[in-house]
Amino acid sequence: MLDKLKAIELRYQEIEAQLAEPSTYDDPALAARLNKEQRELEPLMETYRAYRKAQAEMEEAQGLFSDPELGEMAREEYAGAKAALPELEEKLKLLLLPKDPDDGKNVIMEIRAGVGGEEAALFAHSLFRMYSMYAESRRWSVEVDSVSETELGGVKEISFTIQGENAFSRLKFESGVHRVQRVPETESGGRIHTSTVTVAVLPEMEEVDVTIDPADVEMQVFRSSGAGGQHINKTSSAVRLIHKPTGMVVECQQERSQFQNREKAMRLLASRLYEQEREKVEGAYAANRRSQVGSGMRNERIRTYNFPQGRLTDHRVNLTLYKLDAVMDGAIDEIIDALATADQAARLERETK
Repeated sequence: MLDKLKAIELRYQEIEAQLAEPSTYDDPALAARLNKEQRELEPLMETYRAYRKAQAEMEEAQGLFSDPELGEMAREEYAGAKAALPELEEKLKLLLLPKDPDDGKNVIMEIRAGVGGEEAALFAHSLFRMYSMYAESRRWSVEVDSVSETELGGVKEISFTIQGENAFSRLKFESGVHRVQRVPETESGGRIHTSTVTVAVLPEMEEVDVTIDPADVEMQVFRSSGAGGQHINKTSSAVRLIHKPTGMVVECQQERSQFQNREKAMRLLASRLYEQEREKVEGAYAANRRSQVGSGMRNERIRTYNFPQGRLTDHRVNLTLYKLDAVMDGAIDEIIDALATADQAARLERETK
């Protein structure tokens, strides 16, 4: 591990030297790339330097043990530095874990109502609001790509893009079935209903990231409309793409021009095809995209939102929070942090086997 850290430190010093050269900024792309690499390595370097400092303090203190005046203070400093080393070493191991190459990408999220009819559609809208508010708190932008609304203000399905630094790294754990337990507004008897919503999270891909043969894509244009036929677009600017080899269908209808909708739809298609290929390679899921979100049945859930008790439970990490209102307003960092920590621990365990 220490040899690897020394090599990374040398690279970090090279980057610092390059960024100190005014000529580097004659090439904006190079400067941006170096700044990004420096930011990514900074936490590791800070921890490594703190680790080496603790080691140096131990050696220095050990040399003063026999000093009649400074010996006691030296032993205290030695004990403090020694106690810090295991925690710093553990942090270094985590920081050295291979990064997910998609972590820095933007995110395409797809939310679909599952079991529960209108109540599921209303909760799908609530989840979209939750993720939008979370994105706003991190100063990320949200763009709706396509949406199918219901008469009561719910959404049957919605696809949207979140653009922001490391958006995928934070939101990738949201994929799966979300279960809601609450009394629907339409329920006169006050009975609690259980409904489900499926969420899929894809790293946004550019067309150049995934090879798509134009001959494999059939484009259809249509007029976009809101719930019940409202807000009808008088021109056929909405775009539907059909990827003939896989049968995959994507739509985009939110932009004013057909060109913009086609461009966004191609990015969405590229992201879905990339995710499908990644699932094959990893062998963790079936090739079919539906494996990511399950069938939407009530028993296939990653998280339960219990409104009568104000309780949220993430079943993957056995985390229970009694602040559901705050969560639905976008306060989901505590959940994401717990999932990221569990993921790191699992990966570290695999690396050390």
